[in-house]
Amino acid sequence: MSRSVHARTRAHVISNILAIAYKEATALRHDQAFLATVIAQPIMLLLLYGFALSNKPANVPWVVLDQSRTAASRRFVAEVQSTGYFLPPRAVANYDEGRALLKRGEAVAFVIVPSDFRRAAARARPRVQVLLDGTDPISAARVGGYIGMVGAAFEADRAAAEVRPPVVPLGLRQRFFFNPRLRDREFFLAVLAGMLLTNLCLSATSLGIVGERESGTFEYMLASPTTPLEIVLGKLLPFVVISYAVLVLVVLMSGACFGVWPDGSWLALAVVTLPFVLASLSIGVFVSTLAATSAQAVFVSVFFILPSFVLSGSMIPYQLMPPGVREVGFLLPLRWYQIAQRRIIERGGGLAEIAIPCLALTVFFSVMLLLIRWRMKPRLA
Repeated sequence: MSRSVHARTRAHVISNILAIAYKEATALRHDQAFLATVIAQPIMLLLLYGFALSNKPANVPWVVLDQSRTAASRRFVAEVQSTGYFLPPRAVANYDEGRALLKRGEAVAFVIVPSDFRRAAARARPRVQVLLDGTDPISAARVGGYIGMVGAAFEADRAAAEVRPPVVPLGLRQRFFFNPRLRDREFFLAVLAGMLLTNLCLSATSLGIVGERESGTFEYMLASPTTPLEIVLGKLLPFVVISYAVLVLVVLMSGACFGVWPDGSWLALAVVTLPFVLASLSIGVFVSTLAATSAQAVFVSVFFILPSFVLSGSMIPYQLMPPGVREVGFLLPLRWYQIAQRRIIERGGGLAEIAIPCLALTVFFSVMLLLIRWRMKPRLA
């Protein structure tokens, strides 16, 4: 007897959830602006991250103060130019002129070749000063590294090198795994779906309950024989389906347009996406229960979206963040999802590699459901 009662109860709960989900899906189907945004946003960001966004310097403007004016100094400048990352150098007459160009942003690097460069090179002690615009520290570090590599391999006086005692160089062999060409495109496209889903889930659901409260339709929902969790799960279900559609669109377009296909298990990617989407959607619903107006809901949702992009490690590796800030990112669903995405897409991981991110996202979703139930309970009494 009790089994039949429990079965009827489960069927009633599922029926309520599906009824609310159908109502929500019907409203979304007629929201042309929302559907257009869901389709257009992945395409726009895919083109942005695939073509435009990169930390790799190109066409770098630089200036040179050649105080040596010898064949050795001219060859050094030519070898820097031949790397292909720099524009033709702009010669300056003095130190102050070069600093002024650097200050105005007309140059990223200012190279000063001292007057004793030729003699110092003959004694195996050449020195070149490089001033860099550190406004963009990542690009500045790369530009400085390119010039440093040229300087490390530069041999100013081959004849002098022949009479010097032979030096056994250090044999350094490097091999890069997972992204052997060191392309920024792979770094960004691997987590593009997570950033899109974070924006979609938080923006869409943060206006759900507060919007119905403002329009006066929330009271009708309260009068129906539904519980707070049934209302929440019913509202989330259509967005889960949309989120998977966005994930498939991003993965297929990344692979077809840029050759960035998941190296690992597609099943693992689908599995970890569910708790991440539910966790992100639950944040939006919780924001909706906190806000009194739609304007407040939008403001609070942006407060979650922007830190998620910055602190999750999607834009900048979280391993490089300072202590304290790095730990805060673990409280955001996108941090765990981007870890799982990189393990699957870039490192070829499977279900075993995403176990901890899945567990963390599931715990996060459970905690958010308890908070939502706590916030909605007074309103449903």
